Amino acid sequence: MRTPDLLYTLYERRLVADLDRQRIPRHVAVILDGNRRWAKALGSPVVHGHRRGADKISELLHWSEQTGVEVVTLWMLSTDNLERDPAEVADLLEIITGTVEKLARTGRWCLRVVGSLDLLPPAFAARLSAAQASTDGLDGMAVNVAIGYGGRHEITDAVRSLLLERAAAGQSIEEIAAEIGVDDITEHLYTKGQPDPDLVIRTSGEQRLGGFLLWQSVHSEYYFCEVYWPDFRRVDFLRALRDYAQRERRLGR
Repeated sequence: MRTPDLLYTLYERRLVADLDRQRIPRHVAVILDGNRRWAKALGSPVVHGHRRGADKISELLHWSEQTGVEVVTLWMLSTDNLERDPAEVADLLEIITGTVEKLARTGRWCLRVVGSLDLLPPAFAARLSAAQASTDGLDGMAVNVAIGYGGRHEITDAVRSLLLERAAAGQSIEEIAAEIGVDDITEHLYTKGQPDPDLVIRTSGEQRLGGFLLWQSVHSEYYFCEVYWPDFRRVDFLRALRDYAQRERRLGR
């Protein structure tokens, strides 16, 4: 083993040993950012960056599983991304859908597709829905794949769903307005029934959420990592967990 590899392995082991197992986040959300810049830095086509980024996902899920994380949410495609060049979007959709199908075939994780599938071409939406359905009932770690996702879209969909549900029950708009509360909207989000993310990680050095889990992340801790997503390593993940464990969470109080 080369000296750099040995040092890396020893450092990784130290990070694992130093982890406070009582302070592992239940829900980790990740903004997978930097695929295009990674490819550009190598002088490669953009699609190469997207493929390498997709390959990294299963590694992250295994790392999360090993450390005891219960829920992982991956932002794979935003509503804004759908406005990119049609050829790139088509490649992205094929790569993402194929990745989700591959994750489903492992039979290891319970997948939930979160986002506005009606914004996607019907064939891709159908494949994603089928992949999700094939994991129903699995006891493994919950994995949300955010595809065609935007935080404003999610809140809008949640409010619309709530209003339609109450109207169907015979309530007037005045009655709904008088009764509606935070918990009511929470129960209509894409992530209903799951804990809010404790830790949100964004790769590539960008320090913004970009509309990711706007409602759910109100009390989340944020960790911004300099490396592009395709270069994200286990030590980067462990550092994020260590940083999270060292923080004092006040939850707004």
